[in-house]
Parts: sequence; C-alpha cells; structure tokens
Amino acid sequence: MKSSPFARAVLAALCVALPARSRAQEGAIDVKATPQKAKPAAELPVDPALSQLFNVHEATLPNGMRVRLWPNDAVPTVSLHLFYRVGSRNERPGITGISHLFEHMMFNGSKKFGPGQFDKTLESAGGSSNAYTSTDLTVYHEEFAAEALETVLDLESDRMRALALSDRMLGSEREVVKEERRLRVDNDVMGLLDEELQSLAYKAHPYRWPVIGWMEDINNIRREDCEQYFRTFYAPNNAVLYLSGAFEPKKALALIKKYFGTIKKGPPVPAVVDAEPEALGARRAEVAHPAQAPSLMVAWRGPAASNEDTLVLDVIQFAVSVGEGSRFIRDLVYGRELALSVGVDWSWRIDPGLFVTVAQLKPDGKVADVEAAIQAEFERIAKDGLTERELQKAKNNLRAQQLRELSTNGGRAHALGSYEVFLGGWREALKLPARYAAITNDEVKAVARTYLAADRRVTVTLKPLSTEEGAE
Repeated sequence: MKSSPFARAVLAALCVALPARSRAQEGAIDVKATPQKAKPAAELPVDPALSQLFNVHEATLPNGMRVRLWPNDAVPTVSLHLFYRVGSRNERPGITGISHLFEHMMFNGSKKFGPGQFDKTLESAGGSSNAYTSTDLTVYHEEFAAEALETVLDLESDRMRALALSDRMLGSEREVVKEERRLRVDNDVMGLLDEELQSLAYKAHPYRWPVIGWMEDINNIRREDCEQYFRTFYAPNNAVLYLSGAFEPKKALALIKKYFGTIKKGPPVPAVVDAEPEALGARRAEVAHPAQAPSLMVAWRGPAASNEDTLVLDVIQFAVSVGEGSRFIRDLVYGRELALSVGVDWSWRIDPGLFVTVAQLKPDGKVADVEAAIQAEFERIAKDGLTERELQKAKNNLRAQQLRELSTNGGRAHALGSYEVFLGGWREALKLPARYAAITNDEVKAVARTYLAADRRVTVTLKPLSTEEGAE
C-alpha cells in the first residue's frame, strides 16, 4: 500500500531523530554505576521536524475530561479513542474482573440508545467499534467516516453519562465473560501458565490477579458493585479523549463540549498503593494440564513504564526475540533446536511489570535445558552486552514500530493516548527516538545485571498430562 504524505514525513523526521551512533560516540558517554541514574528524558532533545508534525490541539473541560485533537485530512475518516484510567489494577478481591465486565456492559444500552443500538447506529453510519481492558486502562475506540463525528460523540457521551445497569444485563454479560474465561484461560495452556505466573510473581500488588478475573468473583459481582465502580472510574475526570483524522479542531471541540461538557464530574479516584515487597529469591511453580508438549514461562520483575530502564529493556527484548535473526530464534530454535518457539513479552505498566520469556517445546523437549539456556543468554548480555549490529538493529526496529503505529488515524490516537497514560503526556512520543538512540551497551549490561539475574527469576512450567489423566 502506498504510504501517505504524512507517513513519509514522519519517516523522514524519525530518521533524522535517530542517527546511527559509532562506537567512539558511545564510549564518550559517562555511564553511571546503576541504570537508575540514566540521563533524564527532559535533557534529551525533541526533534523540530517531529514537533511540527504533531499538530495536537489540547483542551480540558470543566468536568475534568481531557481532550486531544490531531487533525489529518489525508483520508476522510476519523478515529476516536476514549481512554479510562481503570483496569484490573484498580480492583480488589471479591470484584476481580469487574473492569473487563464493564467493557462488555458498555455496549448494551444507555439512556438514549437502548440495547444493541450503539453498534447498529454506528454501523449504519459506516463505522466500527471495539474495546479492550488491560491491567492499567480500558479503551473504547471507533473508526468512522468524517461526517459521522457528531453521531459518534453522541453515542460515546450517552454511555458515559447514563449507562443502563440492570440485573438482567449484568447476568447476560456475566455468562459471556465466564465463557470467555473458559476459552482463554481454563482450557488454554498459555492462559493457565500466565495466570499462575502473575499470581506467583506478585504477593501484594493487584497485578497478581488476572484481568478477566477469578471465576467466583465474576459469579458474585453485584449490580451495586457495578454502580459504585461506574460512578468512580467511568467519569469524565478519569478519561482522556483522542480524535485523529479529518475534522476542523474548533468545530470538533465545540461538539465535544456539547455532548460531554454537562456530564457530572465523578469522585476522586482512589490511589493504588504499590505495597509489593522485594523478592527474596527465585520462585517456581508447575502446572499439570492435558497437552502434547511441555512449555514454560520465565519472568523477572522490571520497572514501571516511566522509569528510563524500561526503554533499555525494550532494546533487549527486540535484540533477543524480534525477527528470525534474533538471539533466541537463531540459537534456541534453529541452532540447538531446544524449542519450537521462544518469545519475550515486555509490556509497559503504570507500576513495575514483568519481563516474560515464553517457550514452547517439542514433545520430548527438556524444560530444564531451555530454562538454563534462557538464563545463560541474559547472563552473557549482562557481562558482554549486545553486539554493535544487534544494538543498532534493535533501535532500528523500535524506530520502525513507532512509525507504523503513527501511520494511521487509529494508530496515532491509540499511541499518543497510551503515552499519556504510561509516560505522563503525549509529548513523550517526541522524545522517544532520541531516548532510544542514546542507549549504550554499558546501559544494556547494567540493566541486564539489575533486572535479569537468576535470583530474581519466576518460573512456571507445564507438565503435560494425557487426555485420560486430565479427565480423572
């Protein structure tokens, strides 16, 4: 597909912002003894070409809702992303999974638009919608023709203002979520391993329970729980609205004020206390489940997204697991043939998250061999760093990823909203190219030593059972 003038301009700006660094340049940087002392982001430059392209108009309504408008008339469409700063992190035992349950209920009727009318109205205007819930946020998004902007704002504001919360609707969506849990967790090897991993890695933090919730909690969530949760977290003062596409900013803002401006502000959002204690050693668990072959997940507790070390772990992730020539694929999959696949999941979180390596083995594969090989690779990185080619390739791939997410209206709205949630503001996107480019091998080694040590490891393995064993 031919790229738009906007995408080509962003590419040119990003290429300027990420110059190749020579070994001599890297050696001239004064690296501190610990990775936490990395150069602050505020000291890194924002490329002028990028600043001109990010023509974002900002406003905050009297009820506290933040609005971000990024006009782009390359195509006559608009993307709306409404971010609520609520996820499983904001739940408590007894109502785990309520954030994800709300993701479903938000499509089932409100004061003006009854059950099924949200999608019917949107689709009749040529649009589409979806949503997702994570540990830290819930996002509702629509793609639609530019002339349908007022209709979409009417739809979104109506369910923020007056969502219909009935026992009937709750019971219906509860059954849908329970079936989703059975499919994605209870009867899925990777879902089971991940759930065990999170609960093993965290003792006190809400990250220890699954986003979809525990089954008994899903069964016992009451309408009164939903009403209180809705008033607290689905209020305008806990939301930021991003629009990207073909619209005139002043007219769009006037419509947003018309539909959202009179919604009442909610109560203060309760703070989440990070009471997670330091791990005192490695942790291990085994899951027995019907399967054809063993699998494992190995994780290390990392930093919060706002910590500079997060970007260094991004580089390590890309170097070891992204592309056919990455270390794990080249060595463990094609070279020694210890595993069928090895990947790394390093997702940004508001509080310290997990750097997770996932490996799927052959039926006769040895879990201990793969686990040892993974740890040995990270120990080599802690000692020797990455090769010059690996380091530059990882930076290039990260640059390409940022370009790809900024190449569409939906990608731009989602990317900037995510940066606002995790990094404190969308302008942090302008600093990322320079921040990644400034990462040195000394920082890579220091971060690997700090976070990826054997005594910080959390390991969950799958013990395959035969179908007959699993049925007993």
